[in-house]
Amino acid sequence: MTATLEYVRASRWYGPVIALNDVTTTVGPGVTGLLGPNGAGKSTFLKLAAGQLAPSQGEVRVLGKAAWGSPELFHRVGVCPETDAFWEGLTGLQFLMALLRLTGFDDAECRRRADHALEQVALTEARDRKIGGYSKGMRQRIKMAQSLAHDPQVLLLDEPLSGMDPVNRRRTVDLVKKLGREGRTVLVSSHILHEVEAMTRRVLLIHNGRILAEGDVREIRDLMDEHPHTVALRARDPRALARAVVGAPHVLSLTFGAEGEWVTVQTARPDEFYSAVVDAAVEAGVSEMYSPDENLESVFKYLVAR
Repeated sequence: MTATLEYVRASRWYGPVIALNDVTTTVGPGVTGLLGPNGAGKSTFLKLAAGQLAPSQGEVRVLGKAAWGSPELFHRVGVCPETDAFWEGLTGLQFLMALLRLTGFDDAECRRRADHALEQVALTEARDRKIGGYSKGMRQRIKMAQSLAHDPQVLLLDEPLSGMDPVNRRRTVDLVKKLGREGRTVLVSSHILHEVEAMTRRVLLIHNGRILAEGDVREIRDLMDEHPHTVALRARDPRALARAVVGAPHVLSLTFGAEGEWVTVQTARPDEFYSAVVDAAVEAGVSEMYSPDENLESVFKYLVAR
């Protein structure tokens, strides 16, 4: 993977507060999720890449150039900030055209690009309304539009789904995935894990200014050998199922659910368990099986607790 963003022992502090602590990582083309609770360092991570902050130590590079002090990068990077910063008296169309003029486009090109960006975020009908009258979700979408309008190679999206209704949330998720498929580098932050999971499998998990883990969420999950993996099974004969699996060396514990049909197993090696349970599942009449650990939330909680 060719690195678009490079962090080399990068730190950023504000007086005694360390917002980012000795981070070394790379981000390449496609969609990457930046996950962590509020205050974890996500916004600082993105602002360093946007050239809005200088690292206190180390370096951050974008497309091979230092992110701080390289204004030639600005037309190649799009930023959707978490906080609002609008000229409230302008319409959505006027706002986008004003920013595009700053990028150097003539009026005709500004109008073309602004219209296209508004269409991408489903704000065409609201383009002549003043931003001061926009809802929270619309304000998020106009921020997305301004990050896209100049056709950047790198997109830094800070909590872009905040305040959106379900329909526009789904539309924005699809748009982010499309941008990644086009070969752009899209770094999207969130503290809501299932939202990022809908966009990408590649994640950076950040907490207290440090990267806890990175890569495909399944690969991260597989590295946690010491973390018991929970599997719940619903069976016609739960006791027969229990007898069939309880003696296996990879099974750590087994409990019956209160309703009697469910068996919950903790295993140290889930792949072996899934292979071994096939015959027992047929005999015991297993009708449903799921793992509450097969999601980003369980991974994140485990890593934070380590």
